[in-house]
Amino acid sequence: MTDIVEGPALAALSCGKPAFLVVMLHGEGADGQSMVDHALNWAPTMPKAEFLAAEAPAGADGVRRWFDADDPDGLAKGLATLALFLDAALAKRRLPASHLALVGFSQGATLALLAGLARPGPAAAIVAFSGGSYGASPPVGADGAPPVLLIHGDADEVAPLAAARETKAGLTAQGARVWAMTRKGLAHAMDDDGVIAAGDFLTEHVVHKKGAAAEDHHDHDHDDHDHHDHDHETH
Repeated sequence: MTDIVEGPALAALSCGKPAFLVVMLHGEGADGQSMVDHALNWAPTMPKAEFLAAEAPAGADGVRRWFDADDPDGLAKGLATLALFLDAALAKRRLPASHLALVGFSQGATLALLAGLARPGPAAAIVAFSGGSYGASPPVGADGAPPVLLIHGDADEVAPLAAARETKAGLTAQGARVWAMTRKGLAHAMDDDGVIAAGDFLTEHVVHKKGAAAEDHHDHDHDDHDHHDHDHETH
């Protein structure tokens, strides 16, 4: 498998060395620009963060994908390649593992979840749009799990909502702090309300790091925004 490359990026608005790195992982068949555009909504409240869109290798068919679903070892190979990429990106910017956040959509969300949970440190936060771990519960690393936000449309036919719910149940059972946001009527896509909620979540957990204060409601489907649709299935 060829290497993941750094795609388009949005430099820290503070104009100095970034204090945080938010790596964004696109969906299958897309590219980095499809993700980094969303960072324009998040940058004003995270002026010391650099937003970097990683780009998956293109297959023989020209389609960018993080792993080949038909290859039994495809996901493991994709995760190993991404781990090397993330290590290099942090080292290049001289940032600690705890100042990394991962945001992914679809197949990129799967990689963001599994890679983010496996990293030592741990990472600062994970946001997964329209994705899940698809299978066994993703294991939480020995150093604990970063806070996780799952955003999913209830009309998603590509990655059914059940995948996100299974992921949330598996992670909370391991003591992880997980928030879930269900977007009513949304198919396999990122919408404005979800993007806004993701920005608020990143600002709180990457920049402000509320930490233990968030644990009081980690087992609820809650995103702290009254104007959003919430998933109350587990209440």
